[in-house]
Amino acid sequence: MPLTMKIVCPHCLSVNRLGDDRDARRAKCGKCRERLFDGHPHAVDEAAFDRHITRNDIPVVADFWAEWCGPCKMMAPNFEAVTAEMEPALRFLKVDTEAEPAMAARFQIRSIPMLMIFRNGILLAHHAGALDRASLRAWLASLPTA
Repeated sequence: MPLTMKIVCPHCLSVNRLGDDRDARRAKCGKCRERLFDGHPHAVDEAAFDRHITRNDIPVVADFWAEWCGPCKMMAPNFEAVTAEMEPALRFLKVDTEAEPAMAARFQIRSIPMLMIFRNGILLAHHAGALDRASLRAWLASLPTA
């Protein structure tokens, strides 16, 4: 009997049940018909962020960044590339701290870029500062949930 996991659609935020016998990379949302995993991180507001970190059965990696931040811009292509490599084992989100200042305050973001990984609504790990692709991949792989 296949196991199922809950996956939040990054487009409409519906919670989908996905059996482990299905190819998650090809799975589509039952509501909006968009792909559940498209190899790109998704920009989220606070409500979408909360839904992802509490309702996904997979770990969620969030990149807290800002448009004016040089290191954030430097790391963005690495975050994008690692997303394409590591989905669907992880969900990747982008949080613009300028657009979502309440979230920056909530998570006490003091420097950016700030990476945080959550599972079942619980913060498991965080990393301040930009990472190159290999270092980001290694950091994520070193976590027990990744």
